[in-house]
Amino acid sequence: MPRFTPPAADAMRARLLLAARDEFAAAGIAGAKLERITAAASSNKAQVFHYFGSKEGLFDALLAQTVAETFDEVPVDTDDLPAWAGRLHDSYVSRPWAERLTTWHRLERGESGSLEAVVSADAAAVAEVEHAQRAGVLPRNYRPAVLLGLVMHLAAFWSATTPEFGSLVAAVAPARRRQIVVDAVTALVGG
Repeated sequence: MPRFTPPAADAMRARLLLAARDEFAAAGIAGAKLERITAAASSNKAQVFHYFGSKEGLFDALLAQTVAETFDEVPVDTDDLPAWAGRLHDSYVSRPWAERLTTWHRLERGESGSLEAVVSADAAAVAEVEHAQRAGVLPRNYRPAVLLGLVMHLAAFWSATTPEFGSLVAAVAPARRRQIVVDAVTALVGG
Protein backbone atom coordinates (compact mmCIF):
# COMPACT_ATOMS: atom_id res chain seq x y z
CA MET A 1 0.00 0.00 0.00
CA PRO A 2 1.45 3.45 -0.93
CA ARG A 3 2.38 5.67 1.94
CA PHE A 4 0.61 9.01 2.35
CA THR A 5 2.91 11.98 2.07
CA PRO A 6 1.38 15.22 3.32
CA PRO A 7 1.77 18.27 1.09
CA ALA A 8 4.48 20.77 1.88
CA ALA A 9 3.41 23.35 4.43
CA ASP A 10 3.92 26.30 2.08
CA ALA A 11 1.90 24.63 -0.67
CA MET A 12 -0.98 23.84 1.70
CA ARG A 13 -0.96 27.36 3.11
CA ALA A 14 -0.97 28.78 -0.43
CA ARG A 15 -3.89 26.54 -1.48
CA LEU A 16 -5.89 27.64 1.55
CA LEU A 17 -5.20 31.31 0.81
CA LEU A 18 -6.22 30.91 -2.83
CA ALA A 19 -9.45 29.12 -1.94
CA ALA A 20 -10.15 31.69 0.77
CA ARG A 21 -9.63 34.54 -1.69
CA ASP A 22 -12.58 33.53 -3.81
CA GLU A 23 -14.81 32.67 -0.85
CA PHE A 24 -14.09 35.83 1.15
CA ALA A 25 -14.35 38.07 -1.92
CA ALA A 26 -17.79 36.64 -2.65
CA ALA A 27 -19.22 36.34 0.86
CA GLY A 28 -17.18 38.45 3.27
CA ILE A 29 -15.92 37.25 6.62
CA ALA A 30 -19.27 36.45 8.19
CA GLY A 31 -20.70 34.77 5.10
CA ALA A 32 -17.63 32.72 4.20
CA LYS A 33 -17.77 29.03 5.02
CA LEU A 34 -14.68 27.12 6.05
CA GLU A 35 -16.24 23.99 4.59
CA ARG A 36 -16.21 25.55 1.11
CA ILE A 37 -12.69 26.94 1.56
CA THR A 38 -11.25 23.66 2.75
CA ALA A 39 -13.06 21.65 0.07
CA ALA A 40 -11.69 23.95 -2.66
CA ALA A 41 -8.20 23.62 -1.17
CA SER A 42 -8.46 19.84 -0.69
CA SER A 43 -7.80 20.46 2.98
CA ASN A 44 -9.67 20.51 6.28
CA LYS A 45 -10.56 22.86 9.14
CA ALA A 46 -7.68 21.58 11.24
CA GLN A 47 -5.26 22.91 8.63
CA VAL A 48 -6.94 26.34 8.73
CA PHE A 49 -6.61 26.45 12.50
CA HIS A 50 -3.04 25.15 12.33
CA TYR A 51 -1.83 27.78 9.84
CA PHE A 52 -4.10 30.73 10.66
CA GLY A 53 -5.68 30.16 14.07
CA SER A 54 -9.23 30.91 12.92
CA LYS A 55 -11.38 31.90 9.98
CA GLU A 56 -10.68 35.53 10.88
CA GLY A 57 -6.96 34.80 11.00
CA LEU A 58 -7.20 33.31 7.51
CA PHE A 59 -8.95 36.47 6.28
CA ASP A 60 -6.32 38.68 7.93
CA ALA A 61 -3.47 36.71 6.33
CA LEU A 62 -5.21 36.90 2.96
CA LEU A 63 -5.77 40.65 3.20
CA ALA A 64 -2.18 41.28 4.30
CA GLN A 65 -0.94 39.13 1.39
CA THR A 66 -3.21 40.96 -1.08
CA VAL A 67 -2.01 44.39 0.05
CA ALA A 68 1.63 43.26 -0.12
CA GLU A 69 1.10 41.81 -3.60
CA THR A 70 -0.52 45.05 -4.75
CA PHE A 71 2.39 47.20 -3.55
CA ASP A 72 4.88 44.67 -4.99
CA GLU A 73 3.10 44.63 -8.35
CA VAL A 74 2.55 48.40 -8.38
CA PRO A 75 5.18 50.09 -6.19
CA VAL A 76 4.43 53.72 -5.37
CA ASP A 77 6.03 56.03 -7.92
CA THR A 78 6.12 59.55 -6.51
CA ASP A 79 8.01 60.80 -9.57
CA ASP A 80 4.92 60.11 -11.68
CA LEU A 81 1.88 59.72 -9.43
CA PRO A 82 -0.62 59.90 -12.36
CA ALA A 83 1.08 56.97 -14.15
CA TRP A 84 1.20 55.07 -10.86
CA ALA A 85 -2.55 55.62 -10.44
CA GLY A 86 -3.07 54.22 -13.93
CA ARG A 87 -1.07 51.11 -13.08
CA LEU A 88 -2.97 50.77 -9.78
CA HIS A 89 -6.24 51.03 -11.73
CA ASP A 90 -4.98 48.23 -14.01
CA SER A 91 -4.19 46.12 -10.95
CA TYR A 92 -7.70 46.57 -9.57
CA VAL A 93 -9.18 45.63 -12.95
CA SER A 94 -7.06 42.49 -13.28
CA ARG A 95 -7.44 41.52 -9.61
CA PRO A 96 -11.06 42.38 -8.70
CA TRP A 97 -10.89 40.42 -5.47
CA ALA A 98 -8.42 42.93 -4.02
CA GLU A 99 -10.97 45.73 -3.90
CA ARG A 100 -13.69 43.37 -2.65
CA LEU A 101 -11.51 42.09 0.19
CA THR A 102 -10.66 45.59 1.36
CA THR A 103 -14.35 46.51 1.20
CA TRP A 104 -15.32 43.50 3.31
CA HIS A 105 -12.54 44.35 5.75
CA ARG A 106 -13.79 47.90 6.08
CA LEU A 107 -17.43 46.81 6.46
CA GLU A 108 -16.97 43.90 8.83
CA ARG A 109 -13.90 44.86 10.79
CA GLY A 110 -13.90 48.65 10.81
CA GLU A 111 -11.22 50.31 12.86
CA SER A 112 -11.20 47.46 15.38
CA GLY A 113 -9.66 45.12 12.81
CA SER A 114 -6.50 47.09 12.06
CA LEU A 115 -3.82 44.80 10.62
CA GLU A 116 -0.21 45.67 11.36
CA ALA A 117 1.02 44.46 7.97
CA VAL A 118 -1.46 46.73 6.19
CA VAL A 119 -0.75 49.67 8.51
CA SER A 120 2.96 49.22 7.86
CA ALA A 121 2.55 49.06 4.07
CA ASP A 122 0.34 52.14 4.07
CA ALA A 123 2.73 54.02 6.36
CA ALA A 124 5.65 53.27 4.05
CA ALA A 125 3.71 54.58 1.05
CA VAL A 126 2.71 57.72 2.96
CA ALA A 127 6.37 58.26 3.92
CA GLU A 128 7.33 58.12 0.24
CA VAL A 129 4.71 60.76 -0.60
CA GLU A 130 5.87 62.94 2.30
CA HIS A 131 9.47 62.67 1.12
CA ALA A 132 8.44 63.66 -2.42
CA GLN A 133 6.48 66.61 -1.06
CA ARG A 134 9.46 67.82 0.96
CA ALA A 135 11.68 67.45 -2.12
CA GLY A 136 9.24 69.53 -4.15
CA VAL A 137 8.31 66.66 -6.47
CA LEU A 138 4.69 66.62 -5.27
CA PRO A 139 2.57 69.59 -4.16
CA ARG A 140 1.93 70.17 -0.47
CA ASN A 141 -1.70 71.23 -0.82
CA TYR A 142 -2.77 68.01 0.96
CA ARG A 143 -1.23 66.12 3.83
CA PRO A 144 0.75 63.11 2.56
CA ALA A 145 -1.78 60.51 3.76
CA VAL A 146 -4.68 62.48 2.30
CA LEU A 147 -2.96 62.88 -1.06
CA LEU A 148 -2.12 59.18 -1.22
CA GLY A 149 -5.67 58.25 -0.19
CA LEU A 150 -7.18 60.47 -2.87
CA VAL A 151 -4.94 58.95 -5.53
CA MET A 152 -5.71 55.41 -4.40
CA HIS A 153 -9.45 56.08 -4.38
CA LEU A 154 -9.33 57.67 -7.82
CA ALA A 155 -7.52 54.56 -9.08
CA ALA A 156 -10.26 52.38 -7.53
CA PHE A 157 -13.16 54.54 -8.71
CA TRP A 158 -14.34 52.20 -11.46
CA SER A 159 -13.97 49.01 -9.42
CA ALA A 160 -15.49 50.42 -6.23
CA THR A 161 -18.51 52.27 -7.57
CA THR A 162 -22.01 51.02 -6.78
CA PRO A 163 -23.99 49.28 -9.53
CA GLU A 164 -26.48 52.16 -9.51
CA PHE A 165 -23.80 54.77 -10.11
CA GLY A 166 -21.96 52.42 -12.43
CA SER A 167 -24.96 52.45 -14.76
CA LEU A 168 -24.58 56.24 -15.04
CA VAL A 169 -20.99 55.91 -16.26
CA ALA A 170 -21.34 52.61 -18.10
CA ALA A 171 -20.89 54.30 -21.47
CA VAL A 172 -17.25 55.08 -20.61
CA ALA A 173 -15.14 52.46 -22.35
CA PRO A 174 -12.63 50.50 -20.22
CA ALA A 175 -9.63 51.97 -22.06
CA ARG A 176 -10.96 55.47 -21.42
CA ARG A 177 -11.53 54.72 -17.73
CA ARG A 178 -7.81 54.32 -17.16
CA GLN A 179 -7.09 57.60 -18.91
CA ILE A 180 -9.69 59.37 -16.77
CA VAL A 181 -7.89 58.12 -13.65
CA VAL A 182 -4.56 59.38 -14.96
CA ASP A 183 -6.06 62.73 -15.96
CA ALA A 184 -7.80 63.16 -12.58
CA VAL A 185 -4.59 62.48 -10.66
CA THR A 186 -2.69 64.81 -12.99
CA ALA A 187 -5.20 67.55 -12.13
CA LEU A 188 -4.95 66.68 -8.43
CA VAL A 189 -1.18 67.06 -8.31
CA GLY A 190 -1.21 70.09 -10.58
CA GLY A 191 0.69 68.55 -13.46
